[in-house]
Amino acid sequence: MSFFGPFSRQVDVVVDEEESLRPGRSALEVLMTQCGITLSSEQLDALWAYHQMLRAANPILNLTRIHNFENMVLKHYVDSLLTLRFVELPSPLIDMGSGPGLPGVPLKIARPETHMILAEPRAARVEFLGQVCERLGLKDVEVYGRKLGADYPGRVKGVISRAVAAIPETLERVAACLEPGGRMIFMKGPGCDPEIAEAERTWSDHFRLASDHAYTIPGTTHDRRLVVYERLDTDAPRGAAEARASRAFDGPVREITSESNPTYRLLSDLLTGRGVRKHGQAILAGLRITSEVQEKFADRVVGWITDASGPAPADASWTWYRLSPPLFKTLDVAGTRAPLLLVATPETPAWSDDDPWPDGCTLFVPFQDPENVGAVIRSAAAFGVPRVVLLQEAAHPFHPRSSRAAGPALFQTQLMAGPSVHALESNRYPLISLDASGDDVGASPFPPTFGLVVGLEGPGLPQQLRHGERRRIAMAPGVESLNAATSAAVALYVWSRRNSG
Repeated sequence: MSFFGPFSRQVDVVVDEEESLRPGRSALEVLMTQCGITLSSEQLDALWAYHQMLRAANPILNLTRIHNFENMVLKHYVDSLLTLRFVELPSPLIDMGSGPGLPGVPLKIARPETHMILAEPRAARVEFLGQVCERLGLKDVEVYGRKLGADYPGRVKGVISRAVAAIPETLERVAACLEPGGRMIFMKGPGCDPEIAEAERTWSDHFRLASDHAYTIPGTTHDRRLVVYERLDTDAPRGAAEARASRAFDGPVREITSESNPTYRLLSDLLTGRGVRKHGQAILAGLRITSEVQEKFADRVVGWITDASGPAPADASWTWYRLSPPLFKTLDVAGTRAPLLLVATPETPAWSDDDPWPDGCTLFVPFQDPENVGAVIRSAAAFGVPRVVLLQEAAHPFHPRSSRAAGPALFQTQLMAGPSVHALESNRYPLISLDASGDDVGASPFPPTFGLVVGLEGPGLPQQLRHGERRRIAMAPGVESLNAATSAAVALYVWSRRNSG
């Protein structure tokens, strides 16, 4: 939905009869000058265009309860820009609870070099802010369409708010997203001394009061306070809700806020197959997967990983790793924003042709793509394959991309480690390879005990496997090939149907 027409440099517009001044771009300039605020002609054009947009959208979105032109200029635009008398804007700067873009849009117009982030959770207002930025041609502006809190992805140098919430409550919300030395700027009314006293009592270990300026909006009787706090160089503090959750959890808790923390380095190592193999642990992501593993394979869970505001684990025997938001975001490679599970990986014994073979199908997998490995393990579990032999070429089954594709099937099927696909052979049972030049996969029965071999993505089967039995997946004319994991799933489906029949 668009709330206004194209940006035009309109000079004078007559609006509601009750307004005390004749609204227009020239009247805006007069009021700004009277209040000691100097803007360039282009900046005044942009501010006037913003005013028109705000007025046009207000009947639909209820963006402001102030309708009088002079009051809008003084109480919205002048009030926003008066902060520049007392502070230099840090950058990046988050306008917390931006609403219709106040104070963020006037400040961005006046200080175009500032990287401005407009944080506003209400969807209609997010859309409005996006249109404002586009119509005014504002550069280096982001619209963050969520409530600002501990889950903000990263840290900034400053946050500003026309504060409605109390100072201590706001400091709790912004503590994790402000970098050390960063500033929290409050635009408050005159009666905020009790809030300042409470913040000193509860937050003095993490914030210091940097400045406190009292002023009056010119042309009005409205007294204001600009209160600025500086974030100290300490670990990210826990808020009241987080502290309550931590106290309710009786198990071990590890707070991690630094990339150099040895535990964090170990957890980061688990983002690679090599790291998983080295440590015998893996990270699982995704609400459905983690819920199923907790329910069915709780004995495999050793840890619970969240950001600083995440929920406590259900089991006190698990270690709760509470990470600062940037560190958690690095581990949450799938972007789930949900708690991660740290699990102990099952052993993968070496496969040997001399050992007993289970009845049915043994699946041999050389896939180098982790998602293909995960997908084929999931298919193997679904169709009753008793074991999957991961050949030397195969990606690790607990690589984050693989585990997300496989889900709980990682614990439902026997996984073994095999030789290279180029050295694979069996003197005891037949190996059936999937190949486009073989017979139809369902043309004849499968042996009671056999191995099913899928070729590498791209190169396909090595030469020594082309001399044995091969079967193909029938496809429509003109289609070159199926994805390797999909081909395996089709073959396993045909085998399971024949086997159950």
